[in-house]
Amino acid sequence: MYLPKHFEETSQQLLFDLIKAHPLATVVTLSESGLNANHIPLMIAENENGEKVLRGHVARANPILNDIGLSPSTLLVFQGDEHYITPSWYATKKETEKVVPTWNYVVVHVRGKMRVVEDAAWLHKQLNDLTVQQESSRDQPWSLSDAPPEFIEQIKKAIVGFEVQIESLVGKWKVSQNQPQVNRESVAKGLEQLATDSALRMREWVKRQS
Repeated sequence: MYLPKHFEETSQQLLFDLIKAHPLATVVTLSESGLNANHIPLMIAENENGEKVLRGHVARANPILNDIGLSPSTLLVFQGDEHYITPSWYATKKETEKVVPTWNYVVVHVRGKMRVVEDAAWLHKQLNDLTVQQESSRDQPWSLSDAPPEFIEQIKKAIVGFEVQIESLVGKWKVSQNQPQVNRESVAKGLEQLATDSALRMREWVKRQS
């Protein structure tokens, strides 16, 4: 990933916060026919050594399991908030006209080694933890125990767990830091006026970096 210094985010806490907020990863592996991409929700956990790892599960029929056997190395892409930035928002447009469109975004790239986990207790915990993470904000959260136990057992037989040992963690926060303060302020105002959820979230990123 192209990463100019002013867009680099080095706070591991922020990077893990983004992963938790946007858990659906693009998981890139090497298959016999070339690169393969899957979209899998992942959870941050700690292994027996107290190291941060990422855990998930896939269908037994998913060819990614063959990829892991071929080459365990993987690239995981966690895409956070993003938004188009029109040059019309830049305050300096009136002065020079030397402005162009761009796209703001926050993203985390993780590289690591994947391993398959064939353990029923591990898999049950992973399913439960992921469910709790995603359901906890609901007024009436759904839980695994709401489904018949025999049904959950059938589901578990059809899926396989996996864990990613994190080897590198890179964050890119491209949120108008390369613009003068007057343009960062006018971009934030433009996003605020749009008033969409995605625009307001990006406004907060721009303001935070200002």
